[in-house]
Amino acid sequence: MQMGKCRNHPDRETPYQCMKHNYFLCNECLQCSDPDIYCKFRSSCPIHFSSKKGFDKEEEKEKTEING
Repeated sequence: MQMGKCRNHPDRETPYQCMKHNYFLCNECLQCSDPDIYCKFRSSCPIHFSSKKGFDKEEEKEKTEING
């Protein structure tokens, strides 16, 4: 897996790369910049998947339930 530097935080290495725009994003910045515009990479894009509506809320809910 290729690693790169986050475009917003150049001190952070990350594996998350936007294939459409060819830049990297760290966990904190993981948000699709063009969610409503066609992208041929979307079906396999971890950035789009993680920024889908409700994903972060569900993950947070699961963490809360597990940790009590």
